[in-house]
Amino acid sequence: MDTLALLLHGFEVALSPINLMWAFIGSMLGTAIGILPGIGPALTIALLLPVTVSVGPVSAFIMFAGVLYGAMYGGSTTSILINTPGEAGSMMTALEGNKMARAGRGAAALATAAIGSFVAGTIATLLLTFAAPVVAELAFILKPADYFALTVLAFTSVAVVMGASRVRGFISLFLGLALGVIGIDGMTGQPRMTFGLPDLLDGVELTVVLVSVFAVGEILFVASRYTYSKDEIIPIRGKIYMTRQEWARSWKPWLRGTIIGFPMGAVPGGGSEIPTMLSYSLEKKLSPYRDEFGKGAIEGVAGPEAANNAAAAGILVPLLTLGLPTSATAAVLLAAFQNYGLQPGPFLFTSNPELVWGLIASLYIGNLMLLVLNLPLVGLWVRLLYIPKPQLYAGILVFAMIGIWGVSGSVFDLGLMAGLGLVSYAMRVYGFPIPPLLIGLILVPLAENQLRTALAAGQGNVAVLVEGPISITFLTLAVLFLFVPFLLKRLRGHSA
Repeated sequence: MDTLALLLHGFEVALSPINLMWAFIGSMLGTAIGILPGIGPALTIALLLPVTVSVGPVSAFIMFAGVLYGAMYGGSTTSILINTPGEAGSMMTALEGNKMARAGRGAAALATAAIGSFVAGTIATLLLTFAAPVVAELAFILKPADYFALTVLAFTSVAVVMGASRVRGFISLFLGLALGVIGIDGMTGQPRMTFGLPDLLDGVELTVVLVSVFAVGEILFVASRYTYSKDEIIPIRGKIYMTRQEWARSWKPWLRGTIIGFPMGAVPGGGSEIPTMLSYSLEKKLSPYRDEFGKGAIEGVAGPEAANNAAAAGILVPLLTLGLPTSATAAVLLAAFQNYGLQPGPFLFTSNPELVWGLIASLYIGNLMLLVLNLPLVGLWVRLLYIPKPQLYAGILVFAMIGIWGVSGSVFDLGLMAGLGLVSYAMRVYGFPIPPLLIGLILVPLAENQLRTALAAGQGNVAVLVEGPISITFLTLAVLFLFVPFLLKRLRGHSA
């Protein structure tokens, strides 16, 4: 009953005219950036951080939630109409959606993607509503050693799962850890890794790193692979509706995709790519129309799109309750919380209930807004695909520079942004994953603080880190993430 009362209070906050306006702006922006290839929610939120400093945290996060959900909706449009996923989670949608569009069924593909996103987003938000308070209550029993073990689990799982190579994943993670410890040590007061530069005494500004990695690095990477050939945009034929048979073939994949996507989004390293792939494989096995897969099966659009949106809600459970980001977008959202002087975790539910429940309530409202925006106005959104890419990416770079200058007014930060942008471009070229860098950078202060607190409580005895069952469980899982993939690979080699 307390949860329902708090949710009703959240709706009071989210339904205020100013917050409704921010939810609408976020939904519009999210859909637009989801449609434009090469631009994702993480990049957009990173760019918005400098310009939302004067906006209150409640309104800012309601807008960010609209961006997060809207990008999931918009990514399906480019996947279906030009076979270019606007978001990584929309890759599987392109397999069947584009075939449906070429066969004159693009309207049905867009409809099942939009309605599936709405169904999955609503159910996942409902699960978030009741799961988050329970997890937050459980988090109160965690000791400093348990929190440290949890951050170690986050580091190892993200470094192993994200990216094709574990070595590259850990190199990216250690680069993030190195950036995170730059500045004055809070315990000893000594400068660390500042190289005698006064500008680094306060550490590396998080906003600078986020904008560098997502705006500068991503745009340089996209521009280096830009071709002047125009994308073939398949026109939408017919009205945006679904036949009775298409409804019958879609509703079960929507539900199955939601069941797969929500828990996978909450797991460190789960992201949106893995659940969409699992959903596609499951639908291919269960569908009585298996011969249509590869030629335009509607189940291959409905299931992955539902999994994609459910995973977006799933990332908010560990983020809000434990302060643990499980994806690049979640890492940026955690940075946004820290930008406002807030630390997500169990105490956030008691210290800032207006923010937490206003954010959760806005997800319901934004989800409904996005359904209304996407189904009737899909023809308008498609026009965004005609924006020339050179002008679009140049505009993003200019906006990034203005944002960083507006926040810090520092030439050093602009130079740092350019340098880190080149580093992140090189990382993309050579296959180094970006999320481990961000998660290492953002979580290292928490990990260091909890480690020192645990060691101080144990009077320097390292055994205190493995005394409790919770910390042992987390550390065991971290070890399994490290060695199980290697062992499985060796076993496959022997069997072959």
